[in-house]
Amino acid sequence: MSLAIFDLDNTLLAGDSDYLWGKYLCEHGIVDACEYESINQRFYDDYKAGSLDILAFLEFSLAPLTRFSETELATMHQAYMQQVITPLISDEARAMVNRHRDKGDTLMIITATNRFITGPIAEAFGIEHLLATEPEKINGKYTGHVIDIPCFQDGKVKRLNKWLAENNKDLIDSWFYSDSHNDLPLLEKVDHPVAVNPDEKLLAIANAKNWPIIQLHHDNR
Repeated sequence: MSLAIFDLDNTLLAGDSDYLWGKYLCEHGIVDACEYESINQRFYDDYKAGSLDILAFLEFSLAPLTRFSETELATMHQAYMQQVITPLISDEARAMVNRHRDKGDTLMIITATNRFITGPIAEAFGIEHLLATEPEKINGKYTGHVIDIPCFQDGKVKRLNKWLAENNKDLIDSWFYSDSHNDLPLLEKVDHPVAVNPDEKLLAIANAKNWPIIQLHHDNR
């Protein structure tokens, strides 16, 4: 069985779940909209430019989780899934995942976005294995801190290597689908890198390296 790995934001989803969670918090008055939205946008612009300070972003993005109980957060996330995320899951994305499922491949989502946001999204795709940035919880409460290596840029490779060793797997005949130049460290490790609705930098590199390029979300970029 091959390992089929999918980035989440702007790859399986026609949008960025981390950025959109921030917008959801603003629109529902959960955070101070004026201040939070401008900072959220700045971090998102840094991400697209490849200059994101991931630790600074995580300190910012995980802070709202510390204010609520698990029950309150679950209720908020359920509404967020229904209102924001479900409309971003296309039939084409599900079909791409199902092609690998039908081949018997091992399916995985690997994403810089934290597990609180992405866990239910992975479940919606029926994908068992999720490597995400891990927010710390103590006695059922989020602390605002991170455990393990953030699953970002070369952190994705480190986290994946650890998972491979723990699960006696390898990258022979492996696939990785991504939209972002931030994922080049992992794209260059797999046997079958695929650029999905790639950003400008990834598009140029994919063309130069003759990697497959697919347009999954026709109104995304």
